[in-house]
Amino acid sequence: MRFFTSEQVACGHPDKVCDRIADTLLDAYRNGDPNSRVAIEVLMKNDLVVLAGEVTSAALIDVEATVRKALDYVGLTDKYTVQNHIFKQSPDIAMGVDTGGAGDQGIMFGFACDETPECLPLAYMLATSALKKLRALHHPLLGADAKSQVTVKYDDNGSVSINTFLLSTQHSDSLTLEDVREIVEPVMKATAKEYGLNEDFKVLVNPTGRFVIGGSFGDAGVTGRKIICDTYGGGGRHGGGAFSGKDATKVDRTAAYMARYMAKSLLKQRGFHTVEVQLAYVIGLADPCSVAVMADGEWRNDIAEELRSTYDLTPRGIISFLHLDEVRFSDVSSYGHFTNQNMPWEKV
Repeated sequence: MRFFTSEQVACGHPDKVCDRIADTLLDAYRNGDPNSRVAIEVLMKNDLVVLAGEVTSAALIDVEATVRKALDYVGLTDKYTVQNHIFKQSPDIAMGVDTGGAGDQGIMFGFACDETPECLPLAYMLATSALKKLRALHHPLLGADAKSQVTVKYDDNGSVSINTFLLSTQHSDSLTLEDVREIVEPVMKATAKEYGLNEDFKVLVNPTGRFVIGGSFGDAGVTGRKIICDTYGGGGRHGGGAFSGKDATKVDRTAAYMARYMAKSLLKQRGFHTVEVQLAYVIGLADPCSVAVMADGEWRNDIAEELRSTYDLTPRGIISFLHLDEVRFSDVSSYGHFTNQNMPWEKV
């Protein structure tokens, strides 16, 4: 018997609000100039939003209006002050990227498993699906900030069940804890039913007893701080690079999408139970310095060499293959970058 736990956070979590702002700015620059080079970081606390990073673009955008667009999407209506500290990309970095090379060194992982139709870990998909369902309620007395965490039990006889389901959500001061539980518990049960699982799990709702102050007024938010929620919920390894606010020349983002596509393709086409693909890059060089594949716990150099010969794994090659010039990146800034099955890296 074993247990595995994953978490997810809602689009109103302060870190994910920052990711949404960064990707909305990225989309705006790319809409005006497809060749925009963008690397934006966002910090928010209370009613202050601080932007920093590098942008090289022919597009002229209204930065404050674009930030407001992102906040409106989440449902944040407070008036925020925006401090803009965005400058031009370093010419030293641009020198390597302009010739098609990677904008930085780094390692990126793609992962896929056969636990769910999405080829993602079960606990992760349960936590994510619950928060999507909660947001779809549009309940007037719930706030935008929320978190979920699910523990799945794997018995030695092969049976799988939900052991514990936790959901914390921001709420109006007029609601009691029991009121919140009456709203939230049916969401948990509907999520379990969606995946054909038990509904007799341990239920935890707002364990502290109160969650009225949320978002950036309860905690500071920063881009790139929820990379496990963005990817595989801890079910697969992560190279450490965040995605949001980075254009498609950045291998942190682009190579992670390609590695996911290849892992999912191998899983579906060859009947593996788990597949993990690692890509590694050197700043200024186009081709990966290494490709590694682990399938069902075994390193497969033969498959790694096959991937090298089958796909153009340069940044430009990946952008072309996955049609990343056509992607609106703000669409994946919350609830996971691999849960939206309409994204090109998911279409296997």
